[in-house]
Amino acid sequence: MEEHNTIKVLLVEDQDMPRQLFEMIIKGRVNGGSKYELLYSIDSASVAHMYCDRYDIDLIIMDVVMTDGSNGLDAAERIKTAHPDIKIIIVTSMPEVSFIQRARDIGMDSFWYKGRDANEILDIMDRTIAGEHVFPEDTPVVLMGETTSDHFTAAELAVLRELIKGGSNKEIGEALSISETTVRTHISSMLSKTGFSNRTELAIKARIGGLVI
Repeated sequence: MEEHNTIKVLLVEDQDMPRQLFEMIIKGRVNGGSKYELLYSIDSASVAHMYCDRYDIDLIIMDVVMTDGSNGLDAAERIKTAHPDIKIIIVTSMPEVSFIQRARDIGMDSFWYKGRDANEILDIMDRTIAGEHVFPEDTPVVLMGETTSDHFTAAELAVLRELIKGGSNKEIGEALSISETTVRTHISSMLSKTGFSNRTELAIKARIGGLVI
């Protein structure tokens, strides 16, 4: 990474309030001074690589789920392949458990859940620039009816992830290489835990809560 007077930052965030907060932090308005310079603030991951190809960027703060359908993890993987020296922090408000593992697998530098203390993201930025890899130990807990998301097994979450796509038991089983009976067992278990009346309610609540995407 070349030497700069300031650390050049690209912010990729499509929600107004989080974007404004990140901009304030990067510009030093929250902490009374900053070594960071906000080079650009954009609202779509689909064009983020163009900025990296054209400009001298040191750090990217990238949301995952964008309203235009673009995916921050996909964009970040493309950028990291072409520009391995750029540090990337993935940020999200979604508790989808697969996001953290995917971020690790594609070589992201750090990961942060939005909604926590604003000073925490500045600390993660500093540590990431210094060469650390900062990842949360677990995902946020989501209330699901009469239980919480941490009471679901990994196998149940895998079925739930397919369920929100509208798949039948047969289609879910084929996607996960398990039997229809096993699919039914997992769905029945989740309904029992949550107290929801049917699979449709289970899928809707899981999608709204961001438990699975």
